[in-house]
Amino acid sequence: MQPAVNAKHPPEPAKAGAGSAETTPPPRLSLRDRYSIFVGLMKILLPALATALVLLVVAWPQLNVETNFRVGLSDLSLEDAQSLTMLNARFDGSDDRNQPYRLTADMAVQRPGNEDLIDLERPEGDMTLANGTWLALTAHSGQYHRDQEILDLTGDVSLFHDGGFELRSESARIDFRQGTASGDQPVDGQGSAGQVSGQGFQVLDRGDRIIFTGKSRLVLFPQAKEAGL
Repeated sequence: MQPAVNAKHPPEPAKAGAGSAETTPPPRLSLRDRYSIFVGLMKILLPALATALVLLVVAWPQLNVETNFRVGLSDLSLEDAQSLTMLNARFDGSDDRNQPYRLTADMAVQRPGNEDLIDLERPEGDMTLANGTWLALTAHSGQYHRDQEILDLTGDVSLFHDGGFELRSESARIDFRQGTASGDQPVDGQGSAGQVSGQGFQVLDRGDRIIFTGKSRLVLFPQAKEAGL
């Protein structure tokens, strides 16, 4: 005899067995939790990265690293390789009376095979004398004999004494050691006392005496004080 079924309360379905697992979605991290995880990772990674960089800098000279970089030696001439070029060059020295002088140039190029001969571009020089006066010079180009302390100037040569006297010529030789200057090209001079020209000149005794050679001409200014003549 079968039991009666109550229509108002149907039987409950059978529960799943113990072997069937119910799928549950993983919990989602909040924005604050993800930021906290990121900060924690950076606290570990950044010190490790810094340590690795320090070790790499220390070890780099010991590493034998091959690269594809090559120097193009074909663009470098033999003359350039044997010479030395310097921009904004400066040479300091003193004469036989221990009076200092300074020679500067926009560019200096050492002659190949002769380290004492230096080609200068836009040379400028000055010398301070024992009495406090000074001499200055400029030119378009020059050659400095470093061992002899002699400077050969070429092109738009100007020699100036702070007493107000100036000489202009196309070439001149300056002997820093002896404190003399000379030239065999036409020269023009001007000072507070007048104007003078000649076929050559000599500056002696560190500017105290100036001799004009060859055919010379002198024009004195009326009532001018003698200065530099």
